[in-house]
Amino acid sequence: MFGRRRGHLGSEADRATFRTLHTASLASPALREGLTVTSAERSVRHLRALLGSPAVAITDTAELLAWDGADDHHTHQCSDIIATVVEHGSTRVAGHRELPCDRPTCQIRYAVISPLVVEDRIVGTFQVFTGDATAGLVRAADEVASWVSGQLELAELGASRNRLMEAEVRALRAQISPHFIYNSLGAIASFVRTDPDRARELLLEFADFTRYSFRRHGEFTTLAEELRSVERYLLLEQARFGDRLAVTLRIAPEVLPVAVPFLCIQPLVENAVRHGLAEKGDGQITIIARDQDAECVIEVEDNGAGEDPERVRRALAGDVELDSVGLGNVDVRLRDTFGDDYGLVVETAPGAGTRVIVRVPKFAPGVHP
Repeated sequence: MFGRRRGHLGSEADRATFRTLHTASLASPALREGLTVTSAERSVRHLRALLGSPAVAITDTAELLAWDGADDHHTHQCSDIIATVVEHGSTRVAGHRELPCDRPTCQIRYAVISPLVVEDRIVGTFQVFTGDATAGLVRAADEVASWVSGQLELAELGASRNRLMEAEVRALRAQISPHFIYNSLGAIASFVRTDPDRARELLLEFADFTRYSFRRHGEFTTLAEELRSVERYLLLEQARFGDRLAVTLRIAPEVLPVAVPFLCIQPLVENAVRHGLAEKGDGQITIIARDQDAECVIEVEDNGAGEDPERVRRALAGDVELDSVGLGNVDVRLRDTFGDDYGLVVETAPGAGTRVIVRVPKFAPGVHP
């Protein structure tokens, strides 16, 4: 005799757990965007479903952001019951005195107000309106508020990460621009009398390069766009160094659409020119981009003077005393974007030239130009 088959989700307790987790997952994406009117409106009904209460509200520290449920004639009272929670930082229950109502059919007699906390700072409240503020409901409201706070913390971490990435790029621009702009304009000026057509072409390349480097949108770009900017940079440097600078590019077409952090290759090429070639007087730069299974591998190599590996280690650690354009900056941004397995690899020694290897996944969640 066969036993009775159980449902795919097991017992009623299993199904209840699934429903709770599923409902929470519906609220999560909006909350991960931070505490705003839009995110509150998109998440509030799911939060009410978690508790099954007549109504819930989300506020900031001053006013109502979103309400869901019946008896919305109480919405104007939401702001009035924020202050004590913000002041004391703990969950409290508001009763008839703070929620006066003369409607006999109204389901709301109490409100449970819990603080929403991000990095030890109260940013708002989660309010549960009910006919009976039982101890179980108070605990449940407090737990939901803690979970909402956790989602808002993740939103803040994401925002902080974006601000940090933007700051890193701004620092990189500031570090690159002075000497490059001076040298490029000097090289262009040298052709104005002797070869005006070439001066005009170089000036257009310079304009396109600076337009790309100082653009204000997006922290990612395609490898194709990044390499196009590198080519413009090298054209301008070849105008400066002439035959002393030879360049070889070997680029696999299939990796050109790969998304990479903005300005992650050009600083490596500038290092090769400045430290690898300028100190030696002439040399060769080779740039390779190849497909390697699920990854794209980019190599920037020079046959210049090489470097002390300890100085490279310090540069990757962010030592500001070293004149190394963006090496630590690029390493940090690669690790922040793709994980610690994707930092720069630098192979060098005095007199042996330098090779810098960049590995990036061809596809990574949340990374797109």
